[in-house]
Amino acid sequence: MARRLLVTDDALIIREMIKDAATAAGWEIAAEAANGQEAIDRYAAVRPDAVTLDLVMPEYNGLHALEGIRHLDPTAVVLVVSALNQKEVLKEAFKLGAADFLIKPFDKDHVVQSLDALVPSAASASVVRQN
Repeated sequence: MARRLLVTDDALIIREMIKDAATAAGWEIAAEAANGQEAIDRYAAVRPDAVTLDLVMPEYNGLHALEGIRHLDPTAVVLVVSALNQKEVLKEAFKLGAADFLIKPFDKDHVVQSLDALVPSAASASVVRQN
């Protein structure tokens, strides 16, 4: 069964890049969102295995989304993918429960490697258990 991903970014091109990389690696795109409130709403509706989340978005930012998603599901796996490189905002994201962080611009392979590390596939998990 494919791992399911919610892709959140206000920039369509970034969402498309993440979706392309993730689907090529066997992930299913469960939903996408263009702002923080959409991310919370879509997370509640689809309950994905992981979320990619931009921090700087209109209406509701990524910190709002992160807090809302983790309120819905304290075990939610959230990979922050943002151009923002401010220590205080990053500290706040980790404090709110971000699992990892990638800085834009990013290499598509790094997104997939991070997602795979955070949510191993059933096949790779069984290989690990056998060793």
